Amino acid sequence: MTTQNYEPSDADARILLTGLDHCLLMHDAESKDILWANPAACRMLGFTLEELRPLKADDMSSLAEPYSRTIGRRWLQDAVERGASRTQWMYRNKDRQDFLTEALARHVVLPEREVVLVEFRDMEREEQLKSGLERTKGRLNAFIGNMGEAILVVGTDGRISYASNSVFPQLGVHPHEVVGREFSDFCQGDAAETFARVSDECSADAAMITCRLELRGPQGESRWFGAACQSIDLKHDLSGTLLFLHDITDRVTTDKERERDQEHLNYLARYNVMGDMAMALSHELGQPLGAATNFLDGVQRRYQAGKMSAVDLEFGLENAQRQIERANQILRSLRGFVGTLETSEQHVDLNAVVRDCRYFVELVASRHSTTLEVVLDPGDLPVLCEKVLIGQVVLNLCRNAIEEMSRFPEAQRVVTLETAREGDLAVFRVVDRGSGLSGFPDGRIFDGAFTTKADGSGLGLALSHRIVTRHHGTIKAVENPGGGSTFAFGLPLS
Repeated sequence: MTTQNYEPSDADARILLTGLDHCLLMHDAESKDILWANPAACRMLGFTLEELRPLKADDMSSLAEPYSRTIGRRWLQDAVERGASRTQWMYRNKDRQDFLTEALARHVVLPEREVVLVEFRDMEREEQLKSGLERTKGRLNAFIGNMGEAILVVGTDGRISYASNSVFPQLGVHPHEVVGREFSDFCQGDAAETFARVSDECSADAAMITCRLELRGPQGESRWFGAACQSIDLKHDLSGTLLFLHDITDRVTTDKERERDQEHLNYLARYNVMGDMAMALSHELGQPLGAATNFLDGVQRRYQAGKMSAVDLEFGLENAQRQIERANQILRSLRGFVGTLETSEQHVDLNAVVRDCRYFVELVASRHSTTLEVVLDPGDLPVLCEKVLIGQVVLNLCRNAIEEMSRFPEAQRVVTLETAREGDLAVFRVVDRGSGLSGFPDGRIFDGAFTTKADGSGLGLALSHRIVTRHHGTIKAVENPGGGSTFAFGLPLS
């Protein structure tokens, strides 16, 4: 069958009429009797076609005066005379429920008779939907208007196409002054580049992406905003990137102050390490350098006295060289431990950190005639940390334990250093046989209030606590059942 010049048959037209969702009633143009109704009208009125045909206006219209049979016939007759007539008509369904409709009556001349075709739709339902939409719109406007977040839509051309009322307290400009402007006009620092990158990511991924943007505030000052960004595409309306902006300036300021405090802490920790090393070196380097000086001085004296023999020269220079090599060994140990004073997180073995510290711990132990026992885990204990800072914690805990034991008889002065893998933690612990933790309140050991030394401040433990927790680890002190105490910290295995 060709599709050109196709005209639907009477059967096709009937199928099309019966399939409409619009309600249709056909009246005789002269008598105004109902001749036909489509299924949609039958459903809305609740009658079958056979039940509708004998009905009059009083049977299917509201009993109110504006919808009397006389007025209804006049409306239909007006359509006959004018060709069409529109009105609002209150129909009544089979269950005696009234509903208001918008009705259009048209005069139609059929081959066999003239009819009035009435098309009507339920206005009450539409009014309810419209009222519901208006309420929803009002609630959304009230919600958006009272939000702390500013809402912007930035198009693909970089211009702002929508701004909520809350943009004024955030950026200091009214919404109508924002729309149409370049978003980059409000950007500070690298905010424009950050937003461009996030917009590209939003276009490629429907998920919401968060970032921080530095924008110009009401007084022209820089303010920080947490931005939640998502791609938006409302056909024939808004498209681009939807931004929810929340002022986080106070939080960023606090974070920066905390970072400065942390940098100062790191500074103190690193140079505290150097202070400890300097004290140890001043003692340890003095002996080999002094001995080397004595040997060289002896060689010089014998040479000046004319008593120098080849054997004496070889003996003096060989021993001076041996003492200088010992001093070099001490300096190499220091260099291997400290490395650099710059902040640098790296993957290291906790056992290696303890081995690097061991030389200096042994120096402190030897000055206090304390026996040092070292038991390292046979496996690797990889952790991500700043090696110097964790080494500072190891030295602090070991020095405290050794100095605690110095108050006891020499035969009792034993300190044990241990490392172990416990679950997902690499653990270091120092065990002493001292007086323990009795008399010190729980929770105050690491707050700077705990010390057993007459000239101590307890800040070494507070510093150790800050360093370990900054590395997402834990530190604790417990009383040993047989006397003494155990200080230990654990770092997440990497």
